[in-house]
Amino acid sequence: MKKLIIFGGKGIGMIAASIARDLGTYEVIGFLNDQIEPGEMIGEFTKFPVLGRSEDCSKFVEKNCYFFIGYVGMKKEKSVFEKITALPIPNDRWADLVHPTAIAPKDFCKIGRGCMIAPLAQLSPDTKISDHCILLGNSFIGHNSFLDIFAHVATNGVVGGTVHVGKAVHIGSNATLREKITIGDFSLIGSGSVVLNDVPEGAIVVGNPARIISK
Repeated sequence: MKKLIIFGGKGIGMIAASIARDLGTYEVIGFLNDQIEPGEMIGEFTKFPVLGRSEDCSKFVEKNCYFFIGYVGMKKEKSVFEKITALPIPNDRWADLVHPTAIAPKDFCKIGRGCMIAPLAQLSPDTKISDHCILLGNSFIGHNSFLDIFAHVATNGVVGGTVHVGKAVHIGSNATLREKITIGDFSLIGSGSVVLNDVPEGAIVVGNPARIISK
């Protein structure tokens, strides 16, 4: 089995660990975390050790480990994006975590490296998902839509057809994006929002219909 190290901790990091175990392809050996001290354990029931900080990844590259980024930026999307794109990890060392119950039509969509598609998430035909994207449970991506690098769709999020989602965008739980709109880089869509129009770069939008509350 391939040895897997996850950047992050509880929450999405543990979801990634559980999917990796379900796949049976990877052995999760621990986490890299910049807030929790090395040696401490992460997880309530199944536990994994913190192996070090993000900058320690190089020594694990030398040990032929694979990696997954198990966190999102939220209100620090741009700084987190810059941090992850600077990691000295070869492209072929990013783990692909697609749960067996996820729906991704074979030969009808493109999925980048280091992505996680959680249980019951669904891609429509002619969708493109860039590197390090995360689709949580029951999320849906409509036909001909595109998710740029490090975009995230939370539980039950719906992206309509022919939508362009920019880099490091976070789409909250139960949010809905209508078809044929563009979501600017580093923007955040609040939980339960209904987005009917384009969203500019770096904006935070909430509500039904969604409105900009911050840039």
